[in-house]
Amino acid sequence: MKKKLLIISLNWPAPNYSAAGVRLCQLIEFFDTEGYLITLACTAEPSEMDFSKKGIETIQIKVNHPSFDVFVKRLDPDIVLFDRFTSEEQFGWRVAEQVPNALRALDTEDLHSLRKTREEALKRNTDFTTDLWLENDTTKREMASIYRCDLSLIISSFEMKLLTQVIGIDESVLLHLPFMHYPLEYNITSNWPTYEVRQDFVFIGFGGHTPNVDAIQQLKTEIWPLIRKTLPKAKLNIYGGNFPKKYSNCTMKKKVF
Repeated sequence: MKKKLLIISLNWPAPNYSAAGVRLCQLIEFFDTEGYLITLACTAEPSEMDFSKKGIETIQIKVNHPSFDVFVKRLDPDIVLFDRFTSEEQFGWRVAEQVPNALRALDTEDLHSLRKTREEALKRNTDFTTDLWLENDTTKREMASIYRCDLSLIISSFEMKLLTQVIGIDESVLLHLPFMHYPLEYNITSNWPTYEVRQDFVFIGFGGHTPNVDAIQQLKTEIWPLIRKTLPKAKLNIYGGNFPKKYSNCTMKKKVF
């Protein structure tokens, strides 16, 4: 009998727009290859993506509604994967009550508390410190979510160090899992231009993601002038979509500095 995986998310995966969507689709592909029956439950309006082609059942669920209790108990999943800590906050306690034997896993995507603290430090024009991170309310919420789950997937080694060395979370409940890409084969890499003949620079990022916009601003004002001093003929190309109006000419094409 096949094992069942229930994924709970507040947003449908959008791999064409965000790295978070790519990440979740990679996890879906992994569990699919392992033979799991996958159900994707989401609080958002139905997605345009057709997950049924991959044999994935989809269902729209309600927040703070007893209908979820009936649904999850009937499904009786072996594993429940929460997409980011916010979905665990909403549904984790219901999962624990209705299907206590299910393994509860949290895919942090990235530590949102870390991103939030860095954003606040940038707005205050101060340096990021672990003390600032520890004081952030989002950090407390996210750490509570990690402690409630049996396993948390962590995407970066820096985040692993924060959790194990600063917070003191046992590594046995954490899994360092970067993006899962197929290894590049030699017959592909051997056709790449050599380092000596490459030129110019590329920045790729979704403009609807605030940290990417901040990164472009930092790149243009602080880093790029230093590069130009050494490489005066170099050009910087920015690719992405959904940029704010001041970057509108970057959308789906290149902007050259």
